[in-house]
Amino acid sequence: MQITQLNIYPVKSLKGISVTRSELQEHGLAWDRRWMLVDTHQRFVTQRQLPALATIEVALTDESLVLSHPDVEPLSIPLAEPQGNLRLVNVWDDHCKALPESENVTRWLEAALGEQAQGLSLVRFATEFTRAVEQDFLDGGSAHTYFADGYPFLVATTGSLDALNQALVAKGQAPVPMNRFRPNIVVESNEAWAEDRWVTLNEQNGAFQLALRKPCKRCKITTIDQHTAAVPAPAEPLKTLVELNTQPSLKGAYFGQNATLIAGVGGVIRVGDRLVAASRGV
Repeated sequence: MQITQLNIYPVKSLKGISVTRSELQEHGLAWDRRWMLVDTHQRFVTQRQLPALATIEVALTDESLVLSHPDVEPLSIPLAEPQGNLRLVNVWDDHCKALPESENVTRWLEAALGEQAQGLSLVRFATEFTRAVEQDFLDGGSAHTYFADGYPFLVATTGSLDALNQALVAKGQAPVPMNRFRPNIVVESNEAWAEDRWVTLNEQNGAFQLALRKPCKRCKITTIDQHTAAVPAPAEPLKTLVELNTQPSLKGAYFGQNATLIAGVGGVIRVGDRLVAASRGV
């Protein structure tokens, strides 16, 4: 098996960036979910509330985070940490410390997206703060992440996407691309749902090791076209994932596995890296 895609999402719920390599950090791939949009109550805002966020492109230069949208000029945000008081923001039930970016971002978002973006502001995770991953699935260990929903890495496979798309097409629905699921690491696999049995993924020469911790329950973001923000088929692919029942003991739609890094901090992960999986007994 090998890695076919690496994706980072510097700003939670905006467009991702496909990369050929990335530094492995405990909290995820370098720059992944470092920023987040919040409302006036300092609560996180995603495509769940505002699908149009999918239309904002993100780029990283040596000095800046750059936001782009067809209706406005690009906006550059310095990578150097902003000066200002820490702010307490919410991601699900977690309270996180963050640094507010310039109000220029708020004005830019309103110009790009209109009234629906009113009151949004951009915050950056304060790295002196640690946001712990839930303990229930860590086998006594510990892990932390930035503004991801809950885990530092999301692993998906080509085999599972192929199986899902075969089921969609059999029902007369259109297939969906991998970007609907916003994974960090995509693994080439001929076998559908193989990742649900993996305990660890190891780089073949031992450079890094990931532990697969918990199936990823999917939400309505998977129904949103990640280029246009349209919703072509409101119930899909969630309805078909439920029908496939890939997690018989769990209720809902599941695709991919949440993961943590257990070896290789500071190393490099690359597209093309060959992997060896250790599977749990059936």
